[in-house]
Amino acid sequence: MELRHLKYFLKLAEELSFVRAADKLFISQPPLSRQIKELETELGATLFERNNKRVILTDAGKYYQKEIQELVQNLERINATTKKISENQSGEFRIAYVSSTFSGDISALIQFLSAQYPFVNFRLYEVPTVKQIAALEEGKIDFGIIRAPLHSPKIDSRLWYKDSFSLVFNQNKYNITSEEDLVHLKEETFVFFNKQYAPYFYDSLLEICAQYGFKPKVVHESNNISSIIQLVKNGLGISIVPTAIMKSHNYPELEFLELKKAHHFTDILLVTPKGNPSEISKLAIQFLTKQNLKDEY
Repeated sequence: MELRHLKYFLKLAEELSFVRAADKLFISQPPLSRQIKELETELGATLFERNNKRVILTDAGKYYQKEIQELVQNLERINATTKKISENQSGEFRIAYVSSTFSGDISALIQFLSAQYPFVNFRLYEVPTVKQIAALEEGKIDFGIIRAPLHSPKIDSRLWYKDSFSLVFNQNKYNITSEEDLVHLKEETFVFFNKQYAPYFYDSLLEICAQYGFKPKVVHESNNISSIIQLVKNGLGISIVPTAIMKSHNYPELEFLELKKAHHFTDILLVTPKGNPSEISKLAIQFLTKQNLKDEY
């Protein structure tokens, strides 16, 4: 069995047409039919039912498709990583981060890595946690900065820092002086992250409000922390955000009130594909960890 047998099988399983599959593979139909027959003979299983009118996967074929897809994806990721190592870390390195982390730290990271690896093209993406996890599993990004929780056997993680939550509001519109005032906010307009975009984060904010005795009236939702802060800055609502946000959005109109009584924290994780991390990933983790220690003192 060779890799081409698997790729031919997956393409036929996707197209369910020898004509379309052969066209996509840039081969003629007879070689495709022969390769599929060789694969079935070696496996001792019928993967497709075919006649002059249709091609469909058997139950065995459906199972094989599911398993082989993941195998081929992992093999392609391994090949790409091997190529990077062979090229002495030239080429491309893809970093993703969630919008609610401090952009100044990430800019400093790119500046630092670029100086260490001048021949690497560093690409930076703002991606929510759920999509980052999928991209890491599929080998589409090399390094990620996400919010816990993380449930994936294909990803290694390290805690970057724990962050508390703070109420943020326009101090010219709202008179909020202490955490005791939160109970009076049940009729006020709130701005949160979109639930589909950041489901765990959204649920955490609801839990915090419940601890202070009210259910927030969420009127505005956004996929970006900068948009949320802008709405709050313009007096269009109140929000609850990670406390570290004040480092990058310290406007004179805004007031941040840390919610210490909530005892609610969010973990920021540095994540890489499972296995031996690249030298760039190791250096990135080392740099960000040191940056966080400097911020604490």
